[in-house]
Amino acid sequence: MTIQQISSFAAGEWLAPGEGARNIASAITGEVIATAGNNALDAQAMLDYARKVGGPALRAMTFHERAKMLKALALHLREHRQAMYDLSFDTGATQSDHMIDIDGGIGTMLVFASKGRREMPDGHVYLDGDVEQLSRNGTFLGQHICTPLQGVAVHINAFNFPVWGMLEKLAPTLLAGVPAIVKPATNSCYVTELAVKVMLDSGLLPAGALQLVSGGLGDMLDRLTMQDVVSFTGSADTAMKLRSNPVILENSVRFVAEQDSLNASILGPDAQPGTPEFDLFVKEVQREMTTKAGQKCTAIRRIIAPENTVQAVIEALSARLAKTVIGDPRKETTRMGALVSNGQKRDVLEKAAIIGQEAERVFGNPEAFDVDGADAEKGAFVPPMLFHCANPDAAQRVHDTEAFGPVSTIMGYRDLDHAIELVNKGQGSLVASVITHDPAVARQVALGAGAYHGRLYFNNRDSMKESTGHGSPLPHMVHGGPGRAGGGEEMGGVRGVKHYMQRTAIQGSPEILSAIGEKWVPGATEIEGPAHPFTRKYGELAIGETLHTAPRTISMEDIEHFANFTGDTFYAHMDQEAAERNPFFPGRVAHGYLLLSFAAGLFVEPNEGPVLANTGLDSLRFMKPVEAGDSIKVRLTVKKKTKRNDEYGEVRWHVTLTNQDDELVAEYELLTMNAY
Repeated sequence: MTIQQISSFAAGEWLAPGEGARNIASAITGEVIATAGNNALDAQAMLDYARKVGGPALRAMTFHERAKMLKALALHLREHRQAMYDLSFDTGATQSDHMIDIDGGIGTMLVFASKGRREMPDGHVYLDGDVEQLSRNGTFLGQHICTPLQGVAVHINAFNFPVWGMLEKLAPTLLAGVPAIVKPATNSCYVTELAVKVMLDSGLLPAGALQLVSGGLGDMLDRLTMQDVVSFTGSADTAMKLRSNPVILENSVRFVAEQDSLNASILGPDAQPGTPEFDLFVKEVQREMTTKAGQKCTAIRRIIAPENTVQAVIEALSARLAKTVIGDPRKETTRMGALVSNGQKRDVLEKAAIIGQEAERVFGNPEAFDVDGADAEKGAFVPPMLFHCANPDAAQRVHDTEAFGPVSTIMGYRDLDHAIELVNKGQGSLVASVITHDPAVARQVALGAGAYHGRLYFNNRDSMKESTGHGSPLPHMVHGGPGRAGGGEEMGGVRGVKHYMQRTAIQGSPEILSAIGEKWVPGATEIEGPAHPFTRKYGELAIGETLHTAPRTISMEDIEHFANFTGDTFYAHMDQEAAERNPFFPGRVAHGYLLLSFAAGLFVEPNEGPVLANTGLDSLRFMKPVEAGDSIKVRLTVKKKTKRNDEYGEVRWHVTLTNQDDELVAEYELLTMNAY
């Protein structure tokens, strides 16, 4: 049998295992299949390569260019899934487990690529929030911006998701414009190595954007600066050791941690046996106990049910667990594979024994269970184990000991306040779920438990067909949790990208803010174009290009015609006495949407041209009513441009309506698609 040599990719070169390398065994057979690690790894050279080569190359790209790169990488990885599947079996994972890890990681990268294009600018500065007016006349303003850190992100990942664990960190890091050094857990680093090779061989990444450490990091953490980030997934003990590094503390190095989590699921008091919610609850718990053999940071460790349903849950859950076929993950009939290693098996059994001091094991015997197609002694196999804690108030170990495998403990609650007290005893988790059809139950749990959990997952008969599951972190939503869970946040859409950027408050004139943010700010210079802006293509328009229209007088006939034509006969437009009693109006006034219609008539160019479509209107505000006899005029300014493809781009126009006294009547942002 050939032993795989798992290399590191350091400073542009592949480095084979050397002194300090350790063997890696198959989770199925216990036989050595690979070796990884090299004490000769030059940590400083890797950091320099990332900072001096990878960082500048990534920062030279816009957010949209980096987003396109992510999409291309994800699609390239998708073409090589089968090779990664084949390797992953030796981690103990089944084919369905591969779908979560490999396909899930690729999907996460695609989501970040999409969000980068839709929610971030095609530029180098991300504007965080609105402009703040810091002076009476608007000549001194403030704005928060985010720019890429000029260091490197060191990703230290766990063994259970060798692909997803890498990609869910890598996607927001690269989108931010920061290079990454990835250090997977050694037990499954051979799968990560293949994924990294696929990405590097694609030629899509700039040099220095991605490096790989297979084995130990050496003294890399001792060489970090305030521009660097450490993103860690693993045990609380390891997280404490790493974040206590004197250099990390002294330099205030950002440390994002996702660690131990005693996640829980609550069966709502309304979800009695016989309801769809009861059946859903049992199904969710069984799935979370057995998927990846329970080796998920989001798996359900504590099952919290009304006291009068505990026995029914035990019986129903035991019946489902009994149908779980444990065996060689390469067999199509296998529903649960092995733990990642025999070392992990010993740890899970030790932790299960600790839990057993306070709870009775009611299902699963690690001394007697069937394994299909493999040797239970040689491989890292354990059965699902369900414990029952009869006195959860007095217990401690069931609330602070995580057996990172197919082990869960059920406990009963008296009322919903008691359930909230129990779920919070975990002192911080990544996720807690509530299966209920009662919105009042959901609200009470959200208010009582929200502060203790990074994610609250509610499910019932209405959402069960489309819900993604208790244990599925989604790239759109924050993944992390307070307290024992590490206090960090990953993913969460653009929120996750900001972890690798610096938020800076800038202050200055409208002109200065416009130049920095590449977005016109009211008060900045207005540019007079050579022709009507609607006759000019996307690439010809300049930020700040402005059209001022002639005024139009609003008559009572206009108001009444609009009311009769649209059916909007609201009293403020039609009844003088009633309108005068309204403190907001001097009398009958023009409809707000009449003003918008007239505004469009004032600035529009009716002939066929490069404006392809009006796609939206944002931030509409009406400031001052318009009466019959008043006039309005419009200022139309190119505020922002976002290229969508080679054929067209989105133009965001700042539109203001003023009256005959130059008082602001209305303001909004118009979106159009313009031919490129």
